[in-house]
Amino acid sequence: MLKFDPRSGIITKTTGGYLDAGLPIQDTFVQIGMGMGGKLRCVFYEPVTPVEKSKIGVVVIHSDEDYSTFNIGGELAKRGYRTLCGQVSDPGATLDQKMLDIKKAVQFLKAYEGIEKVVLMGHSGGATLMSAYQAAAEKGISAYKAAHMLYKSQLSEELIPADAMLILDSNWGNGAMTLFSVDPAVIEEGNGIKLDPELDMFNPRNGFDPQGCEYSKEFLDRFFAAQRDRNNAIIKHALDRLTLIEQGKGNYNDDEPFCPTATGQIKPMNKLINVDISLFSHTKEAHTLLHKDGSATTEIVRCLRTPAGMGGHSPTPSVRAASITTVRSYLSNRAVIAGENYRMNPDGAVDIHWDDTYDCTSGNVKNINAPMLIMGMTGSYEYLAAEGIFNNSASRDKTLMFMEGAGHNFDTRGPEAEKYGDTQKVVFDTCDTWLQGHVL
Repeated sequence: MLKFDPRSGIITKTTGGYLDAGLPIQDTFVQIGMGMGGKLRCVFYEPVTPVEKSKIGVVVIHSDEDYSTFNIGGELAKRGYRTLCGQVSDPGATLDQKMLDIKKAVQFLKAYEGIEKVVLMGHSGGATLMSAYQAAAEKGISAYKAAHMLYKSQLSEELIPADAMLILDSNWGNGAMTLFSVDPAVIEEGNGIKLDPELDMFNPRNGFDPQGCEYSKEFLDRFFAAQRDRNNAIIKHALDRLTLIEQGKGNYNDDEPFCPTATGQIKPMNKLINVDISLFSHTKEAHTLLHKDGSATTEIVRCLRTPAGMGGHSPTPSVRAASITTVRSYLSNRAVIAGENYRMNPDGAVDIHWDDTYDCTSGNVKNINAPMLIMGMTGSYEYLAAEGIFNNSASRDKTLMFMEGAGHNFDTRGPEAEKYGDTQKVVFDTCDTWLQGHVL
């Protein structure tokens, strides 16, 4: 594989992108499926010489992003595992279509000579996809066609369950992350310019400080109530449009464009947790915390993230803050109802209707019995989701650990690297040990 750094102009020839200690590995481009909308493009990483651990194949695919060259593939391969890393065939598709992509990946690994067990790796929003797939595979897709579901799955074919799951720094689910990103200051749907100053989290009069702030209870009460109401109103509008589409009265006969203002869930958007680090700052209970030397302690785990002031300006006026999608895609990928008492607290979020959707990892794991390793990275605001996922999981063989100092992508940067050590190595050594003990 060749990797090019456009800043330096340097081209590096690598063995899968990983030259440090470990087994020599090789990578191969893989295309699965034929025809329109059916092509799943991946990179397959494996040791040059298979070992006992090569009997385990791991699927590494995000719900939206391209993971073909992400660090997970090489890190697992150099420890002996075979990993299939890639991107869903259409990031803008419904969650159902993405789940069919995962089925293709599972089928590929099961057919590959020498692989006996298949593991799903869910990282960040990828855990939404992987947990939705595994839950539907174990319980049956009919569970997601129930009357109470916000969006009833359109799948008709059965899915193939994996043998285990690795859930690394998952978010709460793409639906929840959209909820957390809804800007309640929006006055008029379709307009990112007109904002209510009383609900603008970037208004200094409301307590905003780009260096980090702790909003008043009064502001938070108003903010979360308005965020709840706008989130639920957006979902209602999408459901109303879906009803018209299914009645043949929509603007198109299968789906419709849907672009709600300031609901984009990527990190730089409207999340209080970016600037108010008192929110989502510690676990409810004591858990295993891994340290740079591989040792572990049991304690209340605290987040080590720093405030992200986003330049002190709201992203809402930019079209980048909007969700540019369709009615079906929004409802299947990004919608979850916030209850009357919804809010974000120092130890987590409350009153989210996890059971009414399949786009939230925290709800999907209630239907998963496969062995599960759940890890949170304490340098990331998403780390706290791990505790809720663990508590909700139906698996009797589940393990929860946190990595001290690691960022969302498992590593550390700048001065933190010396303080917390090679966190990426500790994370994947831990995955290695767990896979040998629970899957191999």
